[in-house]
Amino acid sequence: MARKKNSSQEGPGTAAAAVERHFGDQPLANLVVIYRNFPGTLRADLQRSLDTVLADGRPRGLFRSRTPVRLAHLGERAHPVTLAPLELEELDVGGAEPLRALRLAMWLFHRDEEPLLLLLAAQDDGTVVLELASLPGGQSSAREFLAGLDKELARALSYRGKALSLEADFAARGLSSPVKVHRLPSVGRDEVILPERTLKLLERNVSDFVRQRGRLRRLGMPARKGLLFYGPPGTGKTHTIRYLAGLLPDHTTLAVTADQVTRLHQYIQFARFLQPAILVIEDVDLIGRDRREMGTQDEMLLNELLNEMDGLREDAEVLFILTTNRPEELEAALSSRPGRVDQAIEFPMPDDEGRRKLIQLYSRGLQVEPRAMSGAVLKTGGASAAFIKELMRRSAQYYLRDGGKGKLQPAHLDQALSEMVFEGGSLNLKLLGASQEMAREPAFRWTD
Repeated sequence: MARKKNSSQEGPGTAAAAVERHFGDQPLANLVVIYRNFPGTLRADLQRSLDTVLADGRPRGLFRSRTPVRLAHLGERAHPVTLAPLELEELDVGGAEPLRALRLAMWLFHRDEEPLLLLLAAQDDGTVVLELASLPGGQSSAREFLAGLDKELARALSYRGKALSLEADFAARGLSSPVKVHRLPSVGRDEVILPERTLKLLERNVSDFVRQRGRLRRLGMPARKGLLFYGPPGTGKTHTIRYLAGLLPDHTTLAVTADQVTRLHQYIQFARFLQPAILVIEDVDLIGRDRREMGTQDEMLLNELLNEMDGLREDAEVLFILTTNRPEELEAALSSRPGRVDQAIEFPMPDDEGRRKLIQLYSRGLQVEPRAMSGAVLKTGGASAAFIKELMRRSAQYYLRDGGKGKLQPAHLDQALSEMVFEGGSLNLKLLGASQEMAREPAFRWTD
């Protein structure tokens, strides 16, 4: 005896059959669908929000021999959508455990006794499509469901307060995500070695500004701010940004490198969503140099940066920090126009006192013989913080080679300096962040 066909004519294991049973044998063509498209940056928060609003629901996995899968494909006979095991992708959100996000699934559930269907499909470009289907009389329940989902999404707990960049990150464990979470080293206040005037300028324009931002906004003044950090390489610009990120733990830090400026609009959107946020644009001179030296694409990127900085709503709690080693090459519209950059802060080469503090900082667990300390301060005039950090590491190597007992001696620093300044040549000085004058200074030669 022939088996009676299901009303969908595609068998009981198909998604279409399950959907038609859920809607009281109503054909798929009678359903009304609301479409939502979410960027990949919200995928983790979207999954967490769905887990909350559908806590009593059971997702069902789907499979189709052809992609993509949309609600309109459920009724196809040539390539039917069948029920299948759930596919989960693990996303790194900076926690001890990854977050598991569905790739393709549907929920059949009720709200206020109205049957609803939700289809989730992660796309190859990283975006996520949601389709919410109801009978014509159930659209009110569908809208209420989406309102609850929006409320959960607004909490945005996955990435808030973390250091992020937008890039596909494929780790050794197979984790992937359009958002990369960076584990920044902790930088304490005593590890930021800058002139007192620079520190005060930073405090007024960052921590003091953030502390007073709410009151400024109530007075009708902008909550956004733009800073330009400039100075020679290795003088602590990136190091200071790490300190600021730790100083403002409720702020999300997003770092845009020179090769990612084409994604600036995505960064701005993400920063606005996760505000309060710090948006760092490194080596801005690569896109903000004099217009006479720029190609068409470069100029478009610069215009986009200026428009994004100027077009962001004044009540947006976004702190822009632009960095450059070559402020003289910056386009005047970027470096001097109010509303884009409010304050330029110079990061100079460290003075004598600064170098002494840097030597103490980077000697770590080593004790430095006083004569070696005073000699190192004298001989490193014109050296950057990065140079001194490397100097102390190489000095420690010579110290350990000689047995690693007692204090670090002048000879250990002498050997390290000779290797860095003379044996490496002028290119090595540039790479390590030191002036060419270092090698020509008569005072450089060590004396007993």
